[in-house]
Amino acid sequence: MNYVYSQDGTAIAYEKIGSGPPLILVDGALCSRENGPNGALAAQLQRHYTVYTYDRRGRAGSGNTMPYEIEREIEDLSALIGEAGGSAFVYGISSGAALALEAANRLPSVKKLALYEAPFVVDASRKPVPADYSERMEGLLAAGRRGAAVKHFMRTGVGLPAPVVAMMPLMPAWSKLKAVAHTLPYDTLLTVDHQRGKPLEAGRWSSVTVPTLVAAGGKSPAWMRVAMEQLARALPNAEHRTLEGQTHIVKPEALAPVLRDFFAN
Repeated sequence: MNYVYSQDGTAIAYEKIGSGPPLILVDGALCSRENGPNGALAAQLQRHYTVYTYDRRGRAGSGNTMPYEIEREIEDLSALIGEAGGSAFVYGISSGAALALEAANRLPSVKKLALYEAPFVVDASRKPVPADYSERMEGLLAAGRRGAAVKHFMRTGVGLPAPVVAMMPLMPAWSKLKAVAHTLPYDTLLTVDHQRGKPLEAGRWSSVTVPTLVAAGGKSPAWMRVAMEQLARALPNAEHRTLEGQTHIVKPEALAPVLRDFFAN
């Protein structure tokens, strides 16, 4: 494991594999290098790229200097791009896609951008996130109720059915999810303004002029697919792709060829 130090001195843990142009993979909520989809994706991409996976701040091997601000996570990513040589391709999934999007809006060092299912709610395809969502999340965590915070995120934020959420404590990964529950407000801050059931604000990401791929799974919920179609239209230089047969838990062997083709051209 390697470390790079962000602008505020926070140590960010990362690994790199492969050879070729640098490509940084950004995790979504509750994920890290040891518990998430990007490790398997990196293995699929390493023949073509030098692939960086890292622990977002507050997770696993990385530090968690407070107070949290989105800008700090962008600085983390900027420091990793600097370590990679000063410019890089960036891919983000779920709320990691929201972070990658914000970073590309501010960092000229992002050469190309790929986004998979940023969890935006932009129409009536599902209920919007309620106004007290963030406040309730903060309250649960302040009370030490990590498991309840994870359930709140899964039920209200992700929109999973109640019976599925009720069974989650039986999953082998439950303890790992609870261990990083304190970072859920970070992902909430990145996404909640775009989960109100309203169209994306025109010009919100007007500085993201690099070639951008916006993708969704063909079997993902309608609200995710609609949001990604709308996001692609809102970006100055984006293309939209649907990965047939895929869901939000996208298979690396289905995603990797799409990313390879996009970043190569």
